[in-house]
Amino acid sequence: MGDKTSGFKIKESERQSWVSLAAVWIGSMICVPCLMVGGFLSAGFSIGSVLLSILIGYGIVCFYMCFMGMQSCDIGLPTVSMASNALGETGARYVISFLLSVACIGWFGVQAAVCGSSFSRMIAGMTGIAIPEAVSAIFWGALMLLTAMYGYKALKYLNYIAVPLLILVLGYAVYAAVFNNDGWAVIRSYQPTEPLPLVAGVSMVVATFALGGVISGDYSRYAKNRGDVVKSTLLGVLPSGLVVLLIGAACSIVTGEADISNVLIALNLPAFGLIALILATWTTNVTNAYSGGIAVANLLGLDESKFKITTFITGLIGTILGAVGIMGRFQTFLSILTSFIPPVAGVIIAQYWILGKGKREDFKSYPGIRMAGMVSFTAGAAAAYVTDNFITFFVAPVNGIIVSMTLYIILSKLMPEKN
Repeated sequence: MGDKTSGFKIKESERQSWVSLAAVWIGSMICVPCLMVGGFLSAGFSIGSVLLSILIGYGIVCFYMCFMGMQSCDIGLPTVSMASNALGETGARYVISFLLSVACIGWFGVQAAVCGSSFSRMIAGMTGIAIPEAVSAIFWGALMLLTAMYGYKALKYLNYIAVPLLILVLGYAVYAAVFNNDGWAVIRSYQPTEPLPLVAGVSMVVATFALGGVISGDYSRYAKNRGDVVKSTLLGVLPSGLVVLLIGAACSIVTGEADISNVLIALNLPAFGLIALILATWTTNVTNAYSGGIAVANLLGLDESKFKITTFITGLIGTILGAVGIMGRFQTFLSILTSFIPPVAGVIIAQYWILGKGKREDFKSYPGIRMAGMVSFTAGAAAAYVTDNFITFFVAPVNGIIVSMTLYIILSKLMPEKN
């Protein structure tokens, strides 16, 4: 393995239990944007179609996420370092690290903006005190950033505390929405005024965790074995993602609101809602800053010893974006992520699991740029973007993964890398 990736390799003593990793995924899934996407889904689907969209969408994410995570567990490296095998060190550093940096910074900004906006609204509703949304976004963004700078252990303990509280608060929200005022009858009889095709719902669900599936290696490298990766992924992502998006959809149907702060206020839950809002955003945004810090470190040619500095850069830029109004581009941002993130997993998985047959001893970091990988990734991103925005065909993220993976296998045979 090349020296340029060794600065990110974890020690065997740093391995964690699958339960702690699952808690990280649960904390990531219980987030405000997921609740909002659940609300968006309810505008175009019945509750049954919402359920099907979620199962298919997160099933897709978990499938490629398991392969990314198992590879990272095998070699003890994060996603940006794993990419050096398929894209070359230069390609991974300047293209994939840049892409993942932008995605993590963007998501951090989205979360900070949602938290700031909702916090200001709910404080105003409870006390009459008007706090500028930009001020709230900066305050909470800074607090989340400080937590992220302490790395995986801080994230693990934050989730141990936050996840049980989040479950209680969201459970109470479900009770208030579904079991009061004939909410269940409203949900069962609900039909959207303008139904959308199922593939649109699946694509939207995949977009909520497309980034998480690709950067899963940043956390799964701490797993003890492949089995723990699969258990933590399936038990951490699928159930929590299903519940959160269904809660968002159900509450939106009952209240007629998609904005989470308005939903909670309509359910007469401002105090409980404020707790859920802060915890949900906090646990998720710490992972954005953490992975963004790793990507920025690799982009700048630094190792993980400079992690706190690069994490600070990631969170600072994200907080500023959140304060100046990134939420206005939320759905556009999701669309871009849907196109450009999953194809990264396609080439990495193709190299390690198909061409390399999943043998950790054969993993090698190649210097320079591997053209087979770069061309395949670009083609996959283009295929996903076109089928998401111009020519509706199947599920755009899946199209991107299939194209990048297939083309990489073909080009690798035609353009073998010299040892």
